[in-house]
This record gives sequence, structure tokens and C-alpha cells, in this order.
Amino acid sequence: MSETKGPHDAGAATAAAGASPEEQLAAAQAAVQQAKADAEAAIRDAQLRAAAEIENIRKRAQRDVEAAQRFALERFAGELLAVLDSLELAVAAGARAQADAASLAAGQQATLQLLQRAFEKFSIQPINPQATAFDPSLHEAVLSQETNAVAPGQVLEVLQAGYQLNGRLLRPARVIVARQPGSP
Repeated sequence: MSETKGPHDAGAATAAAGASPEEQLAAAQAAVQQAKADAEAAIRDAQLRAAAEIENIRKRAQRDVEAAQRFALERFAGELLAVLDSLELAVAAGARAQADAASLAAGQQATLQLLQRAFEKFSIQPINPQATAFDPSLHEAVLSQETNAVAPGQVLEVLQAGYQLNGRLLRPARVIVARQPGSP
């Protein structure tokens, strides 16, 4: 019967050479220690590689997020350039003596429409709470006014529209809130 010897059969090889049992034990222990050291080194190497890969993934994701933010801002800025061009034309037309009020008003209306379209394209929605209940999460009460025209606690007048971006508040609507006549 023939024996097959593996790489960790150092004891068998030593036994075959006629070594004492103590020498065989020492050789086997040395082989075990070497195998243990090799396994620990392989584990450390795998851990270092995994940590490096995780760090690379994190950096790549951060770069992707930054690029997406820059790209979104570039698109928005590009939309606003048309508004800027329109305002520059309106200012130039206003500086000319022959400009009449109707043409200036038409230019301002066109500029406003350009800006509103840019806002719509990027999900910037106005908050216009006229005649609705005052909501402190969306409205900023500038003052309260006595009136019987609307119920107390209702928005009586919007002084400045508020805006939301994808449902997140950019600026609250500045409003005058109705209060009951005779109340403080």
C-alpha cells in the first residue's frame, strides 16, 4: 500500500526518515504554526483589500454625487440665462427714449414667464396661500389685521409668495393673517 503525502505531511516525511517521536511532534507543531501564520496573513490581506475596496467605492460615490449636483446646477443656470437676456433687453429698451410703457410691460411679462417656466422645469413651486388657513410650516405671519372679510386665522393678504423645491420649503410665504375685530 502506497501513501500520498500532502504539503502538511511533514511529520510523515520525518517519520519515514526515522526521526524520534519528539522530533516528529516538533515538526508537526512547526507545520501547524506555519499554516496558522499563513492563514492569518491571508486574512489580514483580505481585510486590507476589502477596506481599500470600500474606501474606493465611497470615494467614487462621493464624486458621482458631486458631479450630479454640479450638472443639476448647470442646467438650472442655463435656464436662467434666458431670463437674464430678457432683463438686459428690457433695461436697454427702457434706456431708449422711444420706449413706451406698453412695450416695457410686455417685456417684463415675457421675462416673468421665462422665469416661471424655469422654476416649473426644476420643480420649484410657488406657495400662494390667499384665503387659506395660516400654516406656520409654510407661512410667515408679518402682521395680523382685524377684519370680518375672512375668518380669524385665515390668510388675508400675501405680501410675498413662498416657494417649495420638490416639496421642501425654500422660502415661506410672507402673509397678513386675519384676526377677529376687538381681539388683541
